[in-house]
Amino acid sequence: MAINVNNHQADELTRKFAKMTGVSITDAIVIAMKEAIERRRNVETPLQTAKRLREKHGIVHSETARKPLPREAFDEMWDER
Repeated sequence: MAINVNNHQADELTRKFAKMTGVSITDAIVIAMKEAIERRRNVETPLQTAKRLREKHGIVHSETARKPLPREAFDEMWDER
């Protein structure tokens, strides 16, 4: 599948990275994206992300909210009355 980027800065950065690493433009994009994804994955765990987002939005979990819902709650969601 083709990718077409019409952005001067993206083109410039991709070519600069390709030249620095001695690879093709396509390989430069693949390498850069793999590295960016890996960095993002290693920054924080999903639990840390959830905690950060709760803090950012002022969401506080009470002890009641930490308890799993009873099975009946899920059954009600799928009840086809």
